[in-house]
Amino acid sequence: MRIDILTVVPELLESPLGYSIVGRAIKKGIVEIHVHNLRKYGLGPRAKVDDYSYGGDPGMVMMVEPVDKMISELKSGREYDEVIYMSPDGERLTQGMSNELSMKENLIILCGHYKGVDHRIREHLVTREISVGDYVVSGGEIPAALLADSIVRLLPGALTDETSALSDSFQDGLLSPPVYTRPADYKGWKVPEVLLSGNPKLIHAWQDEQALERTRLLRPELLDNNS
Repeated sequence: MRIDILTVVPELLESPLGYSIVGRAIKKGIVEIHVHNLRKYGLGPRAKVDDYSYGGDPGMVMMVEPVDKMISELKSGREYDEVIYMSPDGERLTQGMSNELSMKENLIILCGHYKGVDHRIREHLVTREISVGDYVVSGGEIPAALLADSIVRLLPGALTDETSALSDSFQDGLLSPPVYTRPADYKGWKVPEVLLSGNPKLIHAWQDEQALERTRLLRPELLDNNS
């Protein structure tokens, strides 16, 4: 898989994409992630990528020309399955969406900044808009890193134990059950006996029960969605 991320602040993506699971997946050749500075196609001697909005509203808007030129350059080398814009009013990111995108070959992720992007970018260049929640952050870089992480960890070979992702929250529409590790007794805080039993059937039944109960208590709307 290849992911190309377009941004005006590439430095914000260096750490999130360079370490842990994503960083190891890149080193192993499981995924290519290329971060592109949109100022390459900025206008004028200062490589300008934003301007005041028509209508007089406050805040700067990313211009269509640098984005169009960068996307055109990338598309000249390969076909892309999706051109994704990280936007607070896009589709809400879900585990199912990450599963779907992990099956693609080439993705472009556009990071907005300032007051957003010229709407013509969204009308003519973007194929999908994704939101990480009902709130606004300074730019699309952190949401883009979050999206990339959620996709890359699903790729074969990215996790040491590939079955680990199958038990993540939301994979089956439920929250994950509690997990524990050594010691079995710390300050009197004990690991449930069933997990120490060595009986897979009892353990799986307990985990299913806990997943359902935690979902009912913490995210009951997930049960409504599955009904």
